[in-house]
Amino acid sequence: MAKFLIVEARFYDHLNDMLVAGAAAALKSAGHQVDVITVPGALEIPGAIALADQSGDYDGYVGIGVVIRGETYHFEIVAGESARGIMALTMDGVAIGNGILTVENEAQALVRADPAQKDKGGEAAKAAMALLALKEKFA
Repeated sequence: MAKFLIVEARFYDHLNDMLVAGAAAALKSAGHQVDVITVPGALEIPGAIALADQSGDYDGYVGIGVVIRGETYHFEIVAGESARGIMALTMDGVAIGNGILTVENEAQALVRADPAQKDKGGEAAKAAMALLALKEKFA
């Protein structure tokens, strides 16, 4: 049994609830322990994961959030930089599943967040578990 931390950027409550539910269900069904923390936005997810990883309390992580395109360039910065931060940590050997949705509109987010549809939270949790298994294999 491993211990996972779900780090969520809670902005769209109804979407986050579905993403976290999908991620937690996937992790718990695999027999893992799950904690959840909330950060202000998607840009803070990699930093929170880095801080948590320094504690040594967790084996893997799932980043959860929703970034919907708006009228400004801010969407590109948040989408790109949050993904870059997660990828940098992953390249350093941290097992992370990226469940940050980057979508054009709320309708796309609903389909992707819903555990009964695309279940991107569950998929991110499965990715984190797969990376943890590889990390343990190559240790």
